[in-house]
Amino acid sequence: MTSIEDIKPGLSLTGLEPGLIVSVMAAVPIGTGAMQVIYRLPDGTIRERLVSATDIGTLAVATTECPWSFDGDGEAFKLAVEAKRIDLAFLFDPMMAVHTSNVEPLPHQITAVYESMLPRQPLRFVLADDPGAGKPSWPASTFAN
Repeated sequence: MTSIEDIKPGLSLTGLEPGLIVSVMAAVPIGTGAMQVIYRLPDGTIRERLVSATDIGTLAVATTECPWSFDGDGEAFKLAVEAKRIDLAFLFDPMMAVHTSNVEPLPHQITAVYESMLPRQPLRFVLADDPGAGKPSWPASTFAN
C-alpha cells in the first residue's frame, strides 16, 4: 500500500493481524494521517484498529492464488494417467495380462492359472507346462559365427 487513503471497505489486507488475511468492513478517516479500520477475521470475529501513516509499510493487499495450476507437462500427465489406467485395468478385465501379451495361451493353461491356482491363497505353486513350448527352434548353424 502506498497511502492510508488506499484502505477501502471490501479490501482484503495482510498485516493488521499477524498471519491472517482480514476483510475491511469500514475505514473512517481520523484527521490527517490516521484511519480507524473495522475489519473481520477469517473466523468471523470483528475487530477495529487505529492505523497511522507509519503503519502503511506493514500492510499489504492480500492476493488470492489458486492451489492448482494448469502449467504442468502434458506428456508427463498422459503418461501418469496411462500408468494408472493399466494399474486399475485388472478390476475390469481379470485376464488382462493374457489379452495384452503376444503369447496365445491354450484353454487348459487359462483354466489352470485363473480357475485353479490364483483363487487359492497363499499362492505357492510352480507351473510347468510343456517345457520348451513357444521357443523358436533355431538351427545350430545360426549361432556358429
